[in-house]
Amino acid sequence: MRLGHSSKSSHTQQTDPNHLGDAKLILVKRRTRLEELVVRYNTVQQAQFYIERLGADFSDYMEEDRRYRYAVQQAQQQLGQLGRVQTIDREHVPNFIFGEQDIVVVVGQDGLVANTLKYVTEQPLIGVNPDPMRWDGVLLPFTVEDLKMIIPDVMRKQRTLKEVTLAKVVLNDGQFLYGVNDLFIGRKTHVSARYEVRLGSSVEQQSSSGIIVSTGLGSTGWFKSVLAGAAGIVGSEAWKHMHIMDGLNLVSPVRPENQTENFGWDAPYLYFTVREPFPSRTTAVNLVFGQVHQKQPLRIVSQMPEDGVIFSDGVEQDFLEFNSGVEATIGLAEKRGRLVV
Repeated sequence: MRLGHSSKSSHTQQTDPNHLGDAKLILVKRRTRLEELVVRYNTVQQAQFYIERLGADFSDYMEEDRRYRYAVQQAQQQLGQLGRVQTIDREHVPNFIFGEQDIVVVVGQDGLVANTLKYVTEQPLIGVNPDPMRWDGVLLPFTVEDLKMIIPDVMRKQRTLKEVTLAKVVLNDGQFLYGVNDLFIGRKTHVSARYEVRLGSSVEQQSSSGIIVSTGLGSTGWFKSVLAGAAGIVGSEAWKHMHIMDGLNLVSPVRPENQTENFGWDAPYLYFTVREPFPSRTTAVNLVFGQVHQKQPLRIVSQMPEDGVIFSDGVEQDFLEFNSGVEATIGLAEKRGRLVV
């Protein structure tokens, strides 16, 4: 049974500008590190024994848990004064039915905002930082205390919404998955992934550690780290020396940072990059970086007999199987996220 509620459109003029009508305030929360440990070790005492045996500070886990629980409690109280509130845990988000007029409030971290955003449609999403002294929160511009001001503004449509481009992968069997930050295509393990990749008229057989396809929102995360590593290698004296002394027939990748300078959250394109491509008699390393847009999707055919996967936003548990013969088409999603700023 799916969670949620039915949404009815109403044409009745509301006299109260803060009235939510048929909408709800959906509060999304997650487990803390302490709660995860208790699930694993059954009690707080056993969790404490495990952490302290490793020489870590268990009080930090306790303090983080206390602050987060307090932030969620305060958010529930603030929202309860403004409308109907429904609180859901992170694991229920994929099956939750969001109403068209709902307002979604996520009590962070950034990853929770991203993982929630891919399951909503047109609903505005507000990212709340539960502990600004602990979390930087690029996607968490607000505190709990801000909610009493922000929610009425969103209700009146007086708050700026920032659109976010999403990625989407569709398999030839009809399965699909959205990505807010990025998509990963590869193997479950550290064994090399084998596949055929096609972009426009270019086709190549590859063996690598996998492919990352990034949105503008995710361009400062995993994608950035891959580009930074590539740029660091190309710019190093060791790389230049290796080319001169060993005469390696490798194509030096073009520094990509200039190409991605304007890669904003709402950019109408994605970028892909191949991790650790391996040149051999049967595999090449020419098609390792490029732009994906509406007229130029990225197509990948799996050549992996087992353990091939596609997952999004670092959530390995939520994946599509990608084994031999399965074709994946990656492009822009038909929907966009809407973050309150």
